[in-house]
Amino acid sequence: MAKRILITGASGLLGRDCMTAFSSDPEWETLGLAFTRVGEQLKKVDLTDPEQVAAVVREFKPTVILHSAAERRPDIVETQQEQTKKINVDSTKRLCDLANEIGAYVLFISTDYVFDGTKPPYKPTDKPNPLNKYGISKADGEKVVLEASTGNIVLRVPVLYGAVENLEESAVTVLFTKVKDINKPAEMNHFERRYPTSCSDLREAIKILVDSRVKSPDLVGIFHWSGTEMMTKYDMALTMADLFGIPSQHITADTSPASGAPRPFDCHLNCSRMEELGATKRTPFKVGIKQALEKFYP
Repeated sequence: MAKRILITGASGLLGRDCMTAFSSDPEWETLGLAFTRVGEQLKKVDLTDPEQVAAVVREFKPTVILHSAAERRPDIVETQQEQTKKINVDSTKRLCDLANEIGAYVLFISTDYVFDGTKPPYKPTDKPNPLNKYGISKADGEKVVLEASTGNIVLRVPVLYGAVENLEESAVTVLFTKVKDINKPAEMNHFERRYPTSCSDLREAIKILVDSRVKSPDLVGIFHWSGTEMMTKYDMALTMADLFGIPSQHITADTSPASGAPRPFDCHLNCSRMEELGATKRTPFKVGIKQALEKFYP
């Protein structure tokens, strides 16, 4: 059986890692789609253009579509709902319809923000109750994916970090901008609990899931994958300062809920379904974040 994977959002933080994981395996034929950052290996496709999307899917005929493209910034989503719907929901529906047409399945990357954060840890079977418009858009995307075919997969993940091209690319690494600026007071959220997750670990987990699916077609539905270290943004910032020997007196803790789009308090995910497949590698935060930030300091 041919093994062909189409990766959307392939120029993004997670997409780049997934491209590495699959393109380095000769058993997989890999095609990455991007729009704003198109490199040598990637094909430029506007996911909101039905004709472009249909043409590339019908030509490549993937056996799996890994849909990682999304508008993921909660504060942006609050003000750009229509554009967000086009990417997070409408393009997802289009990909699912095309997957059904060619006999492929969709692996949809979702978020822990589909939960309200009041009753962790969350199992895949727990009912979503998103607090913000980003969470709502991803929950709507999940619904589309699961209704389109019983063979589709939803993989929920938390906040990600990794080999960023710039510090703003991740909600974790962006904190380092303020950590480095010791002459300016930096108030960091010390309320919401987060589980920062390495993209290099996540790409291995995704590869295990997709390879396992080849052998076991009954691997369908919802899965969770997450780092296990609970940290607030304040905790992350202090860790970064310590790793690089940066004074941290300018960093203070804000113990009130984050401003902007409402954030869930604690969305810790139960990952046992993925762990049973062998997805157990978790890089310690100190190790992973140092690797991600080294090129940005001094």
